[in-house]
Amino acid sequence: MDTTAVLVPDSDSDARERAAIDRSCRVPVLLFFSVAIFWLLMGTLFGMIASIKMHVPDFLTTFFGVPAGELSFGRLRPIHLNIVAYGWAAVVGIGVAIWLMARLCRAPLRNAWLVCAAGVLWNVGMIAGIFSILLGYGNSIEYLEFPPFVTFILFLAYALVSVWAVDMFVHRKKGHVYVSQWYLLAALFWFPWLYGTANILLNIQPVAGSVQGIITWWYGHNVLGLWFTPIGLASAYYFIPKVIGRPVYSYYLSAFGFWALALFYSWNGGHHLIGGPLPAWLITASSVASFMMFIPVLVTAINHHMTMKGNFHMLKYSPTLRFVVFGAMCYTLVSFQGSSMAIRSWNYLTHFTHYTIGHAHLGLYGFFTMIMFGAVYYIVPRLTNSEWKSARMIKIHFWFCAYGIIAMFVALSIGGLVEGEMLLNPKGAHNTFPDIVEATKPYLIARSISGLLLTVGHVVFAWHFVLMLVGMGRRTAGATLLTEASEEREGVAI
Repeated sequence: MDTTAVLVPDSDSDARERAAIDRSCRVPVLLFFSVAIFWLLMGTLFGMIASIKMHVPDFLTTFFGVPAGELSFGRLRPIHLNIVAYGWAAVVGIGVAIWLMARLCRAPLRNAWLVCAAGVLWNVGMIAGIFSILLGYGNSIEYLEFPPFVTFILFLAYALVSVWAVDMFVHRKKGHVYVSQWYLLAALFWFPWLYGTANILLNIQPVAGSVQGIITWWYGHNVLGLWFTPIGLASAYYFIPKVIGRPVYSYYLSAFGFWALALFYSWNGGHHLIGGPLPAWLITASSVASFMMFIPVLVTAINHHMTMKGNFHMLKYSPTLRFVVFGAMCYTLVSFQGSSMAIRSWNYLTHFTHYTIGHAHLGLYGFFTMIMFGAVYYIVPRLTNSEWKSARMIKIHFWFCAYGIIAMFVALSIGGLVEGEMLLNPKGAHNTFPDIVEATKPYLIARSISGLLLTVGHVVFAWHFVLMLVGMGRRTAGATLLTEASEEREGVAI
């Protein structure tokens, strides 16, 4: 069994050790969380505007009577995408990784100023990149729209984070290396390889012709699978056992799942290019790797389910557990869906449609973002020495975000299938391109409505976080639980 969560009775020395670790992490982690939540709100704003423009094209074409070309869909959408990926997801992921590594290494964070400097530099790059896209100086490659000088700033900032990670691991207390540490260290070293390689081959010294498509999909797929996914799984492997008070079901399954992910995921992405002017062996190899991803996904799902077995009732009480388990379930769903898209006949129907967009939202939001929300709910009270002020606000946040992402995924999936069927039959009586646009319009409106649900959840979450930062949290020994009837359980470390 994996001992990701230390379940022996706490001694005074253990409590003092954890308190010292939390004090050392307080400033950098809260800095990363604060900035990440700001970018979450900005990404939500730009995403809502871009979504509305999909079914109301003239929305904000003028701003106070002045033509607003900068607010075109072609600029707003990449701004939204990069804010969510590099402003929210990457920054909150680094914040969670800092705290987890310190706790798992059982050593206070050294050189906290270096991590803070990395955070400041990263956000300087973010601001420069967003204004570059807004003013028309962005690239046209998805996930890599920032110009090269911004890429250099982000890469330098990330180098400082990597230095911190190595320093923390080297100075860890001797003993077991937990599975969560494997995932975190792998993610921290995979990202610069992915980001650096893709930028060199696409923006700095561009490769020619159809090879650009291969690199683009390789990066777009792997930045989720080998950067965000390991951080999300590391968090799930830590917080689920920690909250329910029992170790991970199987150490060997967790190890097998990790190495299977590392082996198969890096081949993914090419199946999105089925039908393109590319070597058949490349498409086939990527498709086979996509199907092989059933192995690590099933292993991880079984491990999480067996760990939770007999403890599902705790979802009624723990904010962290509710968000993390929801995210873990979405990981299984989005992974199976992604593997199914490597089936050629199914791919012909779904690619170039909103179906793929729904798939991307389920991965980055339903899986990763929901787990990050759960991690923030667990970590922040330990850094501010207070509990979350309102269980009602947490429930509003969860249900609006859960229903929002489910509604968005369903609307885009169904709309994508309708769109794909019409595109495959262009000679039908009512299958002209304007007909296809009109047919998908109701699903795009549903997408905007689901975006409003997410917006409410994000605003409530951000306000709740601000209350914690300014010292307005609850001063109590027990955690803020979701069910009032369980107040007698507040002594449980939830």
